[in-house]
Amino acid sequence: MNPSSPNTNSAQNGQSVSPWQWIPSLYIAQSLPYVVVMSLSVVMYKNLGLSNTDIALYTSWLYLPWVIKPLWAPLIELISTPRRWIWVMQSLVGIALALVAFIIPTEFGVRLSLAIFWLMAFSSATHDIAADGFYLSALPTHQQAAFVGVRSTFYRVGNIVGQGLIVYLVGIAIEKLGDPKQAWLWAMLFLAALFLLSAIYHRSFLPYPVVQTNETASKPRLTFKEVISHFGHTFSSFFVRKDIWVILSFLLLFRLGEAQALKLVTPFLLDPISKGGLGLTTAQIGLVYGTIGVLALVCGGLLGGYAISRKGLRFWLWPMLISCHLPNLVFVYLSTAQPNNLYLISSMIAIEQFGYGFGFAAYLLYMMMVAEGPHKTAHYSLCTGFMALGMMLPGMVSGWIQAQLGYPNFFIWVCIATLPSLVAAVFVKIDPSFGRKEQV
Repeated sequence: MNPSSPNTNSAQNGQSVSPWQWIPSLYIAQSLPYVVVMSLSVVMYKNLGLSNTDIALYTSWLYLPWVIKPLWAPLIELISTPRRWIWVMQSLVGIALALVAFIIPTEFGVRLSLAIFWLMAFSSATHDIAADGFYLSALPTHQQAAFVGVRSTFYRVGNIVGQGLIVYLVGIAIEKLGDPKQAWLWAMLFLAALFLLSAIYHRSFLPYPVVQTNETASKPRLTFKEVISHFGHTFSSFFVRKDIWVILSFLLLFRLGEAQALKLVTPFLLDPISKGGLGLTTAQIGLVYGTIGVLALVCGGLLGGYAISRKGLRFWLWPMLISCHLPNLVFVYLSTAQPNNLYLISSMIAIEQFGYGFGFAAYLLYMMMVAEGPHKTAHYSLCTGFMALGMMLPGMVSGWIQAQLGYPNFFIWVCIATLPSLVAAVFVKIDPSFGRKEQV
């Protein structure tokens, strides 16, 4: 079926609801809170004068809800429906953003905003679970496949809106108002209004999934005790694999270098030349890193997915590992040369992000391979939890490491930190045909 065909599911009023009415908005709404917590918070705290050590430590803690979200994933459908969870979580995200806006100018704005961001991260992680579950229940299988590219595209649109447009507008506001606190207050209020409107929209326009098989309809509702028992069996089956230590090593080490670099790239771009940075403005960050960089990342990811579909994951694993890690040398060059040409800086960032996007496709496909089996959803959730843990722990100490080494040596250290993932990859076992599209 063509992706533009309307969905056969119905809204409460009985009218047909096309997937185009809710998939783009739902996945923009899924990506934005993550961008706010993981990326915008770094820019905001840098604008507010926090040290790199504090920024890296505090914002890395915000990964925790995504690390542990598999623990409450089975409760989403037990307590209510994914549809209701979606608009309720969007409402909570909107309220949290409004609270951040109003406490930023206060004396305790930094501490209180961190606490609110942390709570908002739980809402966002819960929204992720509900949105993905709703996607699976609201669309028949053939439409799930047809719209997978649509949902991925609009998730990236959310990244561009958050890291690009919002940061750019905040930069302009800082230049006009001369006060970062006021600029971020208005940015958070705008995002809060956006999410409250999103909650109202999705409460009205999300379809009500219809049970389509007699088998599902006749299936008895599990008791809480049965759910917990099933939950324990599902998760234990993940850890009894013979190669579990290889799997965990690869999941935790693949992003060891990136986890440290990611927290310091924005501070590096913003810091003045005298402090070892490139001296870009906040608006330039929104353009260079949040827009050009994200677009290059998307293009790299699309090419990576296509490449794997042609030759399989095993064929591309090592080229993609190198593609993912080698471009970190871009930051070694930028921190050493400290160029002031915006076109050169943009080109270097685009190269790094494209290479990373191309290589990261292998990591995503590896998680899908590991999750294959009767408990695919739960096991994939565990994989993403370990991925988040692999980002959180190294990120927490990255600011301190940078403060001790300075930017050039820090980025050299980042390159060295990619080597353990290459060691882990030696022991990875992959079916030669996995990921390769069958030739018809």
